[in-house]
Amino acid sequence: MDLQMNGLRVLVTAGANGIGRATARAFAAEGARVHICDVDLAALDAMAKSDSGMTQSVCDVSDRDSVARLFDEVTKTLGGLDCLVNNAGIAGPTGRVDEITVEDWDRCIAVDLTGQFNCARLAVPMLKASKNASMVNLSSQAGKHGFPLRSPYAAAKWGVIGFTKALSAELGEFGIRVNAICPGLVDGPRIQSVIANKARSMNVSHEEMTERMFAGVSIKEFVNPNDIAKQIVFLASPFARTISGQEVSVCGDTRMLS
Repeated sequence: MDLQMNGLRVLVTAGANGIGRATARAFAAEGARVHICDVDLAALDAMAKSDSGMTQSVCDVSDRDSVARLFDEVTKTLGGLDCLVNNAGIAGPTGRVDEITVEDWDRCIAVDLTGQFNCARLAVPMLKASKNASMVNLSSQAGKHGFPLRSPYAAAKWGVIGFTKALSAELGEFGIRVNAICPGLVDGPRIQSVIANKARSMNVSHEEMTERMFAGVSIKEFVNPNDIAKQIVFLASPFARTISGQEVSVCGDTRMLS
């Protein structure tokens, strides 16, 4: 199926690893022009070698000066913007609310929620000039369910859904679609680290903690980042022109998080 995205100008934050990398490559496969940013210099170097058609920047989305430089570079490399994928995020701390540090709380909110605001506010003037404008914000199943021992992450991801719905309502008159993706347990080192940290906090084995986390999931397998990427690409295509303000789950039917 031709998604009619040849030449689409796309920015993917945290695009050198995991979901971001899969998303950047999925857009490129459809003929889009892709700019990625990341804080991981080694991963950016690797992408420069493996995916030389993409342009890239170093950027910490929680740093507004860094984000301003990013958008200056996007303007130079792409000449405009049709789609922003607000993918950058961190796992944040694991622990009870009275155990985590205020510094860990602040950092998680700064990257996972405020970072999306920092990028969106600069992207919107560019998106207003597009004939197929969209924004996709990465939330999580932690943005739909309580997630014990993960309060900063859950708070940020619930915030992303509210941010998405507010932007959809205010930007619809400009033809800008705004949606959120809510992944489940995504295969990769981040979820394995989360499982390990929760297992230590609860004094159980890694295997038992994994079983507990899948207890409320119908399809008991980790989500492949490529499946999330395909959903994001579709939402940015002209075929999704009336889809906005949605929280789209790619999660194997997650009913609760443990």
